[in-house]
Amino acid sequence: MTDHVPAELYARIQQFYARQMGLLDDGRPDEWADTFTEDAVFQEASRLNEPLRGREAIRESSRARKKRLDADKIDFRHWLGMLSVTPEDDGSLRARSYALAMRVPRGGELDVFASVVCHDHLVQVDGDWQVRRRDLHHDGSGRH
Repeated sequence: MTDHVPAELYARIQQFYARQMGLLDDGRPDEWADTFTEDAVFQEASRLNEPLRGREAIRESSRARKKRLDADKIDFRHWLGMLSVTPEDDGSLRARSYALAMRVPRGGELDVFASVVCHDHLVQVDGDWQVRRRDLHHDGSGRH
């Protein structure tokens, strides 16, 4: 096993994240949830006591988030960078990135809401990449 993936695959993973985060930021929670496997686990240690388990739990949480943002008239954006992608022996991938979550009340000023380290386990399902597990660690939490 090498510690990196070929450039073409790296570019595909960057495109996956651009699409995935775009779906979330564009208020399309159902399509965003479909980028996770049926049995996905979403752990945001500083915000959730228990991880979200399964695509449908992720979907419901995302729908509720969209409703809150719409009600509060807040635009939300994610910026991912410093992406590293490493292959696993079984063909899956491990991805690590930094993410900034930003919110802007309509007519207001930008607020960098959170800075996190994102650890994903990616698998191919019917030729597309999906997240099997996502672990988010907020800066300042002491976890990386």
